Amino acid sequence: MDDLFDPPGNDWQPVSPALARMRHTVLAVGTVVAALVVVVGLLLLGAPVWLPVLLLVVLLALAAWGWVVVTRNARWWGYAERDEDLYIKHGAVFRALVVVPYGRMQYVDVQAGPLEQAFKIASVHLHTASPGTSARIPGLPAAEAARLRDRLTSLGEAQAAGL
Repeated sequence: MDDLFDPPGNDWQPVSPALARMRHTVLAVGTVVAALVVVVGLLLLGAPVWLPVLLLVVLLALAAWGWVVVTRNARWWGYAERDEDLYIKHGAVFRALVVVPYGRMQYVDVQAGPLEQAFKIASVHLHTASPGTSARIPGLPAAEAARLRDRLTSLGEAQAAGL
């Protein structure tokens, strides 16, 4: 099954570990906020003490499961640059592989919100005429995102010129 998701003759380039750290931070902050809302809300409503405790246990169990999912998901993102196209894979359980021919790219952009900037990562988005072959690579170090943007733009222009 792994052969289905391996590009011939190329190694996968992983995304930055900062992607997992950023998502873990969001998960942790969200869990703390949700826990405070649940506990304070239920205590103000006069709920029995066991109910907020039970809901906190459930919330912490969900957060622990989310932590594992985030870690696995970030580990499975990768890309491989080839002569004619770019391979992008992601997903630990529901795996996906997108192959974007350089000649089909219309434009490439880089995006980084405030949280991504704090973690010094960015996402590269490849846009084609078909939404099915448009793709993105999240969690790249900022310098790598800029390098990949420039390389893909250059290759896209060179390949499209031959059409």
